[in-house]
Amino acid sequence: MAVALSVVVPVKDEAENVGPLAREIADAVRHDASVEIIFVDDGSEDDTAARLKHLQIDIPSLRIVQHSRNAGQSRALRSGVRAAHGILVVTLDGDGQNDPADIARVLAPFHAEADSTRIGMVSGVRVKRKDPLVKRLVSRLANRFRIRMLRDGATDVGCGLKAFRRDAFLALPYFDHMHRYLAALMQREGYEVRFVDVGHRPRLHGRSKYGVWDRLVVSIADILGVLWLQKRFRGAVETREL
Repeated sequence: MAVALSVVVPVKDEAENVGPLAREIADAVRHDASVEIIFVDDGSEDDTAARLKHLQIDIPSLRIVQHSRNAGQSRALRSGVRAAHGILVVTLDGDGQNDPADIARVLAPFHAEADSTRIGMVSGVRVKRKDPLVKRLVSRLANRFRIRMLRDGATDVGCGLKAFRRDAFLALPYFDHMHRYLAALMQREGYEVRFVDVGHRPRLHGRSKYGVWDRLVVSIADILGVLWLQKRFRGAVETREL
């Protein structure tokens, strides 16, 4: 059966979260038989992979892609999308803070219009974030700087809940941390990017894989790199075979 939708979830040392999250995702997409769920184990050192294997008994649509070592969230996301068979891809963070019930929200714009080919991505914007105050303040500061530099209109690049066209994603230039700049990169290719409000939940198990201040420092270099990519591009062009 052809796959219309692939749900991709990068995870690293999330053994306690993958079970509840996978079941929630399966329940959220249960009405569509043409869906696959792909968890990408990015070199976990706990029993994340073993728990995912056990879940395949109850969730036949679950696939597992595993990295031989930790390569980072952007690489895990890319590995999942490359392995996916769906025309559309939805991504969620593996910590359970994205609500799978919001999958329908990020997919809605693709289904609402007769011709949605101009839409490259729909990105979630977290309402009432359940993160520590310092993390939220630093994120707000980084987002303001990024918007001023890149003019992509994205107010919450840290939200892992997104829906996009698989072919559009794979056409983007790859680099580490690219998952935070998908809006700017999609727009660079001539696609429209939409934003929708989604929920956010507290982390119940484990801990964040990102620091606060180190992420801010890395972001400055990344933003300058994306700005260079924007300026070294002549714009999207339609092609046809004669």
